[in-house]
Amino acid sequence: MEVALAIAPEEAIEFERFRQFLKTECGIHLAENKQYLVQTRVKQILEHNKLSSLSELISRASLSPQLRLEVVDAMTTNETYWLRDSYPFELLKDSLLLEIQARKMASRGRIRVWSAAASSGQEAYSISMTVEETPALQLPVEIVASDISPSMLDQAASAKYDGLAMARGLNPIYKDRYFTQLGEDSWQVNSDIRRRVSFQTLNLMSSYGGMGKFDIIFCRNVLIYFDQDLKQDILRRLHACLNPSGTLFLGASEGISGVEDYYEMVNCRPGICYVAKPLSA
Repeated sequence: MEVALAIAPEEAIEFERFRQFLKTECGIHLAENKQYLVQTRVKQILEHNKLSSLSELISRASLSPQLRLEVVDAMTTNETYWLRDSYPFELLKDSLLLEIQARKMASRGRIRVWSAAASSGQEAYSISMTVEETPALQLPVEIVASDISPSMLDQAASAKYDGLAMARGLNPIYKDRYFTQLGEDSWQVNSDIRRRVSFQTLNLMSSYGGMGKFDIIFCRNVLIYFDQDLKQDILRRLHACLNPSGTLFLGASEGISGVEDYYEMVNCRPGICYVAKPLSA
């Protein structure tokens, strides 16, 4: 049984201020029992900036955009791996990319894919490898990868990964085919896979107006950190970024509760995706 540790009233007030700060900055809804998580993740920031409390950190961060980014970066979970959950990539290769190509072939347009909350890039590069594994695909594919964390995007853009990262979900065939070993414990994604992917910093609470329209959006395992109102707002705005009949992939524990008028749920057997519905006038 988990036992909650008592904290002093002033510490409880500090923690509540930090919860509100985090929600305002990036939408993360931090549970009330996460004091230890906060202390662990911001300890280095406090020490580096010679700050003694969360209150001091919030006050300083309110005046420093760079420090705000550091705090959000520290509190953001960047859990990712290659070909995560497998079924979205199997669906891309087996049918979805070619179905989109059939709709667009007359106009010879690009197929556009958005990897939102892209973390260190494994999802975006997994999409690009899947494109490479679809030989009948003739149209060019553009993959836009976004994340709130500049440090994660820097790592993603370098396309370099150590042995631990390489071991997470990547089959040996893809490793041999799409990576170059740089050193004893370093591999880089090959240029033909990297060239499809571009990166940009984006807070999902911000406007997506400049993103353009997409045929496919991956927004997986990020909505679970937001409250219900913000989830619904993001899902509506993602819908506005999808072309007619565009496809949205969410995480296995995420859904479209409250915005069913915007999406049709499709059972992929296994897995689920969501197709954008036309909105009534």
